[in-house]
Amino acid sequence: MNIIFFHPYFNADEWIQGIQARLPEAKVRQWVHGDNAPADYALVWLPPYEMLANHQEIKGLFVLGAGVDSVLRQELKKPGTLPAGVPLIRLEDTGMAQQMQEYAMTSVLHYFRRMDEYKQYQEQRFWKPLARHNRKDFVIGVLGAGVLGRSVIEKLREFDFHVRCWSRTPKQIDNVESFYGKEQLGDFLSECKVLINILPDTAETRGILNLSLFSQLKSDSYVINIARGAQLVEQDLLVAIDKAYVAGATLDVFVEEPLSNLHPFWTHPRINITPHIAANTIPDEAMDAICENIRRMENGKQPFGLVDINSGY
Repeated sequence: MNIIFFHPYFNADEWIQGIQARLPEAKVRQWVHGDNAPADYALVWLPPYEMLANHQEIKGLFVLGAGVDSVLRQELKKPGTLPAGVPLIRLEDTGMAQQMQEYAMTSVLHYFRRMDEYKQYQEQRFWKPLARHNRKDFVIGVLGAGVLGRSVIEKLREFDFHVRCWSRTPKQIDNVESFYGKEQLGDFLSECKVLINILPDTAETRGILNLSLFSQLKSDSYVINIARGAQLVEQDLLVAIDKAYVAGATLDVFVEEPLSNLHPFWTHPRINITPHIAANTIPDEAMDAICENIRRMENGKQPFGLVDINSGY
């Protein structure tokens, strides 16, 4: 069994040794330009066109992250980047769910306990207790109810928050209102005081966080984006804050990363930003999942995290 690895940022030696230790029967190598030798499986992030083009013998292509949008965009720009018919497999959790829970809960509680306002008071040396948000009316809406979205929903429910979700297809989650499809999006938004975006990046979800959507939320709502930067129309968020549709936002992802030094988000008093750190791939857990999937495929079973190319996730 031959496995090729390519990631522009990860430590290749760590991954090669880790996969080799878990699959002693495999020969694992780092792909370099000019390597045209056969491979049974490929582990990739932003693979160059020449790495995979015409490699129809590959049994499975593992993307080293939860999202596969960057790889699919490469295929659109240069068809052949992904070998036709080769299964594309994403990481479903591998420690990212807990990280998403931590980030979402930190952001929600920060707004729920009015910490941004207290920070402004601190800067003014102004002592004034604020009325707490009414938990009964504090509805949290989660866009996206896949593996990561569901994990965030479950953690929010542990804190006894009123949670609803919206997704492309119906979902059944205990004690959570479920909405789906474009026709139910307005109803979903109408009661939301906090909106958390964990949608996959697809043609349908790009630009979904726009002024029209913000205007359908409860006034002075709060927006948390931990999915993809392209899903937020950045100028619309600034307008929504000015119009009091939105009280503020916590953003981890952006249209262009790193964020330009001149971007208005840096200095906006109601926007908190972090450098795309809500959830990172944890090597040991990711390698465990990948190797388990390879064994499943070698035994004729369907892997976990198989991507539907047409839907984009």
